[in-house]
Amino acid sequence: MTTPVKFLGEVRDELRKVTWPTQKEVIRLTLVVIAISLLVGFFIGGFDYVFTKLMELVIK
Repeated sequence: MTTPVKFLGEVRDELRKVTWPTQKEVIRLTLVVIAISLLVGFFIGGFDYVFTKLMELVIK
């Protein structure tokens, strides 16, 4: 059985092994995620608009 103190020590040891991204990488990748999210949102929104208009034509 692992004690909480031992567990936290192991967590700290593992976090020291992590290769952390630089600030430039974080900013660049964050902008990529935002851009892709916006593109996907506009894409889905566009399809939703088109299908809504098509359904309005079918129902009327």
